[in-house]
Amino acid sequence: MDDEFRTLTERVRASLTTEQETAAHASLLSLVRKGTPAAREQLARILVAPGQPLWARETAAFVLGSAGDRRAFETLVLLLNYREPARCATAARVLARLGDPRTARAAAALATNPLRTAYSLHPIRLLVELRAPESVPSLVAALERQLAARDRHWPIARACVEGLGAIGDERAVPALTAAGKYIRLSAAAAAALARISGGGGPPDAGPAGAADKAHAR
Repeated sequence: MDDEFRTLTERVRASLTTEQETAAHASLLSLVRKGTPAAREQLARILVAPGQPLWARETAAFVLGSAGDRRAFETLVLLLNYREPARCATAARVLARLGDPRTARAAAALATNPLRTAYSLHPIRLLVELRAPESVPSLVAALERQLAARDRHWPIARACVEGLGAIGDERAVPALTAAGKYIRLSAAAAAALARISGGGGPPDAGPAGAADKAHAR
């Protein structure tokens, strides 16, 4: 956690633009270093106090969530689907450690939200890591939506394919078989199907290279 917090701190410092922000950040770090119950209460108040900058809420959520304090949950979920990948990645790592039973349900909602597809990579990866009951159905739903879409987000589709292969659940076979027909997904789908079938060849899905080029835009 120390290295992660150092990386977060350096990223925040690089984003500060005024002396007031720099002083506020230094004050927040001093509060974090105290590590007392009273300091944690102050950090928790930062999460909900109006007018707090996002970097302050992120720092407070990181510290509290890493300590297992579930008051950080809502802020971490907000950051999990944020437009900045670094913030999403940090939130995903803390949520995985937090152990809140709401995490998988929240990640599933974000991974399958058609209005937030461009920001769903880290919710998808978190679902794979959690191996929760919601994981396979949500990843299958997200993958099938991508395969049916006119404008596909190929990195998102590939993350679903790779995640389903890593989980190894047979319920994913039909969606992975369909994904194998697309040239941009065929290799990943074949590897995922091979993992599910126990390391042998993938189930008969037709030649891996016989992709529908009209769909692989």
